[in-house]
Amino acid sequence: MHAVKIDIVSDIACPWCAIGYARLEEAMQELKEAMTFDVQWHAFELNPDPNADGEPILQALSRKYGRSVEEMEQIQGQMQEIAEGLGLNFSALQHRHTRNTFDCHRLVKWAGEQGKQTAMKQTLFEAYFGEDADITNPDVLAARVEAIGLDGQKAKDLLASDDYVQAVRDEEARWQQAGISSVPAFVINERYLISGAQESQALVKALQDIANEGPERQQPKP
Repeated sequence: MHAVKIDIVSDIACPWCAIGYARLEEAMQELKEAMTFDVQWHAFELNPDPNADGEPILQALSRKYGRSVEEMEQIQGQMQEIAEGLGLNFSALQHRHTRNTFDCHRLVKWAGEQGKQTAMKQTLFEAYFGEDADITNPDVLAARVEAIGLDGQKAKDLLASDDYVQAVRDEEARWQQAGISSVPAFVINERYLISGAQESQALVKALQDIANEGPERQQPKP
């Protein structure tokens, strides 16, 4: 069995991050007889300005990319079909609002200490893309914490404190300094970068190629 470490740099507000992980899950399922996987999630903010929170997404994307609202609606519709084909709930994709995700990343780090990092990430994806939930609202976040079996009141207490604030900021800076400027980004065995939401079979091949190189060629760069 090959042990594979996968560091995923992503944002809850990034639809391709949800799609990319669903495809990675398919790849890991196909390779489960040959590999074991250690998946760790890392913070990235597409909308780091909390004052820019709450704008209708199609309007925001139109301005950002210099394209019409109708064009963005069509692109989002295509993305929605892809997501739903993977079993993801993206029913609110086109009706969601821009959200700052800093507090979400704090909860993902906290949940990771309790063995539920991926579950936390997935329930936040569901809230944002499936329900257009206000994922800046502590009550909304506490409900999502409870949905994965963790303590909602502890989550609220965390969000009212400075816990994990510096940890998230340090993590974001670390990956930006490492050259990550877009997400999702999958870093395999601390050495190999796979960018974007690759198809599951492309991920299978990439992981097989990495494993077949052998540990002597997989040492991290100094």
